[in-house]
Amino acid sequence: MRRWLKWAALNFLSKVKWGCFIPLAVMIGRQRNRHQVIMAWLEGEVKLGPRVVLFMHFDGRGFVRQQLLDYMQELKENGRDVVFVTNSEKLTPDALEKVKALCAAVLVRRNIGYDFGAWADALHHLGLPRADTQEIIFANDSVFGPLLPLGDVLRRLNYEKSDIWGLTESWQVRYHLQSFFLAFGPKALRAEAFAKFWNAVRPVPAKAYIVHKYEVGITQAMMMGGLSCNALWPYEALLRMVDKAELDKLVEADATELGRNDPVQITRKLQILRIRDGAAQRVPLNPTSDLWRQLLLTGFPFIKRELLRDNPSKVQDLGDWGEVVREALGADPEQIRQDLRLMLKGKAP
Repeated sequence: MRRWLKWAALNFLSKVKWGCFIPLAVMIGRQRNRHQVIMAWLEGEVKLGPRVVLFMHFDGRGFVRQQLLDYMQELKENGRDVVFVTNSEKLTPDALEKVKALCAAVLVRRNIGYDFGAWADALHHLGLPRADTQEIIFANDSVFGPLLPLGDVLRRLNYEKSDIWGLTESWQVRYHLQSFFLAFGPKALRAEAFAKFWNAVRPVPAKAYIVHKYEVGITQAMMMGGLSCNALWPYEALLRMVDKAELDKLVEADATELGRNDPVQITRKLQILRIRDGAAQRVPLNPTSDLWRQLLLTGFPFIKRELLRDNPSKVQDLGDWGEVVREALGADPEQIRQDLRLMLKGKAP
């Protein structure tokens, strides 16, 4: 009975949100000015090469984390012109100077429209795509990393095989490439579907709407427009890593007293069972949360910040994330721990 009441309450709240709040938010979004840039560096026409990254950022204090500077440095060293787009409304003088040293342009916006509002604003402000634009990557600051050099990842973006690439793909809500990194090649940039989608983006003040309409919607809109979309780390390949052999290893460890009672071992087993249960019932998992370990073991260079900060999917085997970063990638997790010291409340890293 208690479970039913909880389900009924959540169902009622969802209906209220989508029946009342979301329509009001959409109405507000249609009335708002889509262009919220309050400071631009450089002023006037910005020279950009054929490969551009629109890097979305938010920090209420106006800071820019060192890992983000490293991320943009990697992009620059691999032939991309980076445009830094912040919804923070301000940057500290130190942060601004560091960003200017790395980027082709900096746009400071009001905190309106979330990531997609910022990206749409940047496209308009810079007149992108231009006649010579061959690639636009939409990236954001929702990840820790890169934990590995990005050269190999960027070289895998083969636009002869696919018009649009993401790093990961999700089947939650509907199939989509996850929006923390989306790369559009020349065919996609000149497609009617691309222009139509971005011209329709509105600064709606409702995150749930943004996720459904834009984060999920962009992949659906591009596919309906005849464009191919693929992920460098396919969902099915990650699931195949959690096979019976992986489970058998944990079952063997259960034969020892330590294996039966070690909390880390127990959580590993529970998470594997959870993944296999989802696969068996065709329940879509979030790869950057539920399959974080499999991603790192295959050379994925990021960890989602919300995973270590909020753990929204209630992943059970996060306790050894630092060891996995060190052992699987040969990377130092200390910089992530430094950020977690400022982020976490009532939790240990």
